[in-house]
Amino acid sequence: MNKVVIIGVGLIGGSFAKGIKRLHPEAFIIGFDKNEEHLTEALDIGLINEKGSSENLKEADMVFVTIPVDVLVTELPKILDVINDDCVVIDAGSTKSLLCQSVTNHKKRRNYLSCHPIAGTEFSGPSAAFDGLYEGKTNIICEVEKTAFKLQEKALDLFRELGMRIRYMNPEAHDKHIAYVSHLSHISSFMLGKTVIEEEQNERDIFDMAGSGFESTVRLAKSSPEMWTPIFEQNKENVVKSLEEYIKNLESFKAMMEKGDFEGIYDQMNNTNRIKQILKGIPITKTLN
Repeated sequence: MNKVVIIGVGLIGGSFAKGIKRLHPEAFIIGFDKNEEHLTEALDIGLINEKGSSENLKEADMVFVTIPVDVLVTELPKILDVINDDCVVIDAGSTKSLLCQSVTNHKKRRNYLSCHPIAGTEFSGPSAAFDGLYEGKTNIICEVEKTAFKLQEKALDLFRELGMRIRYMNPEAHDKHIAYVSHLSHISSFMLGKTVIEEEQNERDIFDMAGSGFESTVRLAKSSPEMWTPIFEQNKENVVKSLEEYIKNLESFKAMMEKGDFEGIYDQMNNTNRIKQILKGIPITKTLN
């Protein structure tokens, strides 16, 4: 692996760069980012070796794209237009259906591997990147059969070196499931934060009284709106369905509270406790201060 281009040098792209540098010190990493400050910071802290130009795409062995999904839909076909036949293009988009549709008939569809590494923190920017972000995390790959085998292997070998688990899924199933286990949790966090800010006007009260439960639940509300708004837009149908079911459960809980049905509340919480067994074994993401 000689030349790796990373488009979007924030948490996801920067952590990918750190992992590659550890595993393949010989790799030359070239960065692209619309935010010039991020690009300069990534160069200064050693995430990348050089700021990119259009010529670099033609020479790349691997391109890793970590930009908002609305931009990705437009830019992915353009990237495929430029790369050489031996280059594999990997994305990290949180929605897959529209993206896969956008390149279905592209002449270099075989060069694209549609991925979603389930990894991240609530922080963003180059300084948030750290080696080990992908260790033990699942990487969902969609439409793997449409990627040239030798290019699949190039990417899969790197994913395994990074310590990732691989799961294959079609784009529609991915978008449905991720609406529940990721997109809904972000909406819940944003709306909890909104409710508290609106009702607790005194910021000092929020700071002094917020315990670890509140902090962990609202953690995702610190995530980037620039990234998440396009995700909700592209996965609107699945997100709305997940919200309807979530709101139904909240209304049921509220009704039990109003009736004083605390035995029912206990039973619901007790039944939900099995989430501990479901999540057992999922590694805890490193916390950055």
